[in-house]
Amino acid sequence: MILPRRRKRLGSGIERGPRRVYPTHRAFVRGHHCSIRGCQGGPIEFAHLRTAANSGMGLKPTDAFGISLCRAHHRQGHERGHETLAAENGMTLEQLHAIAAEFARRTPDKALRAAMRLGAELAREGADAV
Repeated sequence: MILPRRRKRLGSGIERGPRRVYPTHRAFVRGHHCSIRGCQGGPIEFAHLRTAANSGMGLKPTDAFGISLCRAHHRQGHERGHETLAAENGMTLEQLHAIAAEFARRTPDKALRAAMRLGAELAREGADAV
């Protein structure tokens, strides 16, 4: 008996998104004290700074938006929001984002640095096209 031809598998039409988790970078960030000025608490956790531009419902932002927070500050960030957390501790949300950017700039994770370079190149190309 001859089998009918195999059907071509239909895809969902959704492309796989960019890599968002970088274990080496997470370990690097967790190797620092809490990012909240003056805090000596622990243990340290990797915390994502969420914005409307870098995440969505059910999605975490890429690890490039990560900072080191002690467990108490990480919980406060989720309960009250990172802007409120920063304000209650004499900082601004922009300062927290600057810390995340510096962690990403200094990371030993080569894959994350390569992804950031690619993103910057794509952004420049998009700006040139306008």
